[in-house]
This record gives sequence, C-alpha cells and structure tokens, in this order.
Amino acid sequence: MNTVPKLLFLLILLQSSFIMAQKDTVIVKNITYAEADGKKLTLDIYKLKTQSEPYLIVWIHGGAWHSGSKENPPLGMLTHGYALASVDFRASTEKPFPAPVHDIKAAIRFLRANATQYGYKSDKIIIWGASSGGHLAALVATTNNNPALEGTLGNYLTTSSSVQACIDFFGPTNLLTILSQSTPHGLNVRLPALAILLGKPVEQVPELAKAASPVYQVSASAPPLFIVHGEQDNQVPINQSIELMSAYKSKNLPVQIEFIPNAGHSGPAYTTKELMGKMAVFLKRVGF
Repeated sequence: MNTVPKLLFLLILLQSSFIMAQKDTVIVKNITYAEADGKKLTLDIYKLKTQSEPYLIVWIHGGAWHSGSKENPPLGMLTHGYALASVDFRASTEKPFPAPVHDIKAAIRFLRANATQYGYKSDKIIIWGASSGGHLAALVATTNNNPALEGTLGNYLTTSSSVQACIDFFGPTNLLTILSQSTPHGLNVRLPALAILLGKPVEQVPELAKAASPVYQVSASAPPLFIVHGEQDNQVPINQSIELMSAYKSKNLPVQIEFIPNAGHSGPAYTTKELMGKMAVFLKRVGF
C-alpha cells in the first residue's frame, strides 16, 4: 500500500481524536474577574461536559512571580471529576507583593459568586499551584479570612475568598530561609525574583518577607495540604516543602507530601496518572 494515503489516514485520525477530546471539554476563556491599574484580570474555566456540579480547582501558574500565564494549565484532574479555573494575575514587575495575592483572592470571590452560572460547587474550593504559583497557592490557603491580604478588587467583596484544600507543587514557603538553602543556580534565579516580588532585597524587608511566607501563616484552621517536590530540584530547595509540612504537623493538620525521585523543577514526572490519582485520593479523604 502507498505510504502517502497511510500517512494521510493517520493524520486525519489524530486530528479527529484531538477534536473529540476538545468536544468533551467545556472551555470558557478570558472571563474578566476584576480590574486593577487599568488592566483586566482574566481567568479560564475547564470542565468536562459529563460533569454535573463538580468541585472546583483554582490553578495558579508559576514563572518566578514575574512571568508565566494562565494558558495550558494541567488538566489531569478533570478525569477525576473536578473542574479547573486557570487564573492570570499581575506580575511582580507590574505590582509587587501583596498584589498577586489580592488578585487571586478576588478571582476566588468571583468564582464562588458565579458558581451557578458556570456549573460547579461553591461551598468548597481547592487551590493548586506550581513553583512560584505553589507559593502563592499555599499563601492564599494559609491566609484564609485574613483581612490584611484580601484586597479590594472586584465586585464581590462580601463573598468569601477562603479555600478548603491546597495542592503545592515545589513552591517556596519560607522567604527568610530559601536563599541560605539554595544551590548556586537557585540563587541566580531567586535573588532577583524575590527582590522584584518584595520591592527590595529580602534582607532589607524581613518582616514583609515573613508576611509573604506560608510557613509563618499556618494556623490551627489552615486547610488540608498536599505537597509534591522533586528530589533533584535545584531551583526550589526541597527543605522548603519540608518546612511547610512540619508547620502543618506541629498543629496536627492534614498534610501529605510526595517526593518524586530523580525529578527536577517541573517536567513530565509531575503530570503522571499515578500522581493525579494520589491527589484525587487525598482530596476525597479530606471531603472532596
């Protein structure tokens, strides 16, 4: 048989599969949840068509706080029955801390207030982030009901921004210790990134760095936490995840940590079916 028709057939088949997969997913793009500094802040919602009022995961992208976007979020948890909202927020180069936290909490208020319109549960929300997004996710989770970090963005200021579970993928958790724990490569990345996030180098604003560190915000009411960290991460020290786990354990809070052998900072090891399955088991155990 001629190889050209074969290749054409395979190409058509692959394209059809892609289209079918897309047709199985409801995607609502570029929803404005607030405005800040003359800029529209937007998010995207992903949900399988077969889902009826699933629990919602709010995804916070990484990018050293100054880059990255809501595009191409991890969608592996959709097959476990969850919807996902991917949030854009102001970069640290636009506005330093606490602006990103204000933005994310505004997004959660919007998502909770509009749950009926978009078709997911509003009573319990999960937040999930990776790298700097993991830091922001953990900080949002550990500052539930903290008026100092609520901000005043959006139209739903009386709606709760609290989250009921957190998933932190290799996020910085203690901005006062991360530099001393870092590899030379990690220092090259973190020194400028932290200075931009905080507006000044860490040593010049230790109290602000402490306020931006999830380990110092953990209270007896902090929501359940699932942590993932690669054993070969040379950018965010693994001790950062251990510190947050220890803070949780000191208050007898639900926490689970998964160390990924041979995994660095991001990569395919963090999107496996096995890991998504472990996350789903944990979330079900804590009420989702």
